[in-house]
Amino acid sequence: MLLVCRFDVPAPEADAFLARGRRALELLTAAAGCLGGELGRAIEEPGRWVLLVRFASVDAYRRALSPFPVREHVVPLLAEALADEPATFETLASGAGGAVTAHESLLTSSQDPAGGSAPV
Repeated sequence: MLLVCRFDVPAPEADAFLARGRRALELLTAAAGCLGGELGRAIEEPGRWVLLVRFASVDAYRRALSPFPVREHVVPLLAEALADEPATFETLASGAGGAVTAHESLLTSSQDPAGGSAPV
């Protein structure tokens, strides 16, 4: 599972945002089932940032958000993310060293990608 959050950060707030993002990565990547994460800034638009964190499962993601320090430091940061698109994605393929591995969908076969039920 992927958590992908984009942010608009004014230049004067960049250092403080970087510190908050690093703290978020420390807390999230310490959780069981977290596979790693990155915080990055757009080269073309330095005010645009992205936080990407990979989890082994939806349950691992949910568990990672439950400890008090995460609710205190990470959840408020995530609430500042741009809300014009989804932030959580299922992994359907991953690649390393030139090899690609397919992953089973987390969505049930009775549910379409838009979130509704498919005809049975």
